Amino acid sequence: MAKLYFYYASMNAGKSTTLLQADFNYRERGMHTLLFTAGVHDRVGHGVIDSRLGIHADATPFDAETDLRRIVQAARDAAPIACVLVDEAQFLSAAQVRQLAAVCDEDEIPVLCYGLRTDFRGVLFEGAAALLAIADSLVEIKSVCECGRKATMNLRVDAEGRAVREGEQREIGGNDRYVALCRRHFVARRGAIG
Repeated sequence: MAKLYFYYASMNAGKSTTLLQADFNYRERGMHTLLFTAGVHDRVGHGVIDSRLGIHADATPFDAETDLRRIVQAARDAAPIACVLVDEAQFLSAAQVRQLAAVCDEDEIPVLCYGLRTDFRGVLFEGAAALLAIADSLVEIKSVCECGRKATMNLRVDAEGRAVREGEQREIGGNDRYVALCRRHFVARRGAIG
């Protein structure tokens, strides 16, 4: 029976690297996969999943209007799909998470979603909240805070490294914009969660 997985972590924990390794494992065995990534991702380019380790793969970009199940079914009609992999899953809508659950339950294709749990304020993303609610399997990918404890929070910083307390929930960036911290150091640098 196919399952819906949510692999979540703070920034820079290796989510995309783990996704690309899973994709490689399927393809190495001659199986077809379908990769999705958020259309807001612009560090490398539209429709590319990239890892800080330098590996990357082409992916189908999605936005709030994308019908993921329809794309999966069309791809499956062309060739059997062994697995669907979704990067930047925090940017999924709740409706898209339900579409992916239907891919598992009705189309019997496993779906592996990788993303952040919370934003720079410590608030759940819509896609993460839906995945936490209905995924069959929740897997935390560990990252490390500057103190050595487990990093669970994503602090957004400005050009001088100061904590950003307000702004849009979606702002793409890497090490120049975000620091993965444990809750204690997140609160010490930013203040209250939320």
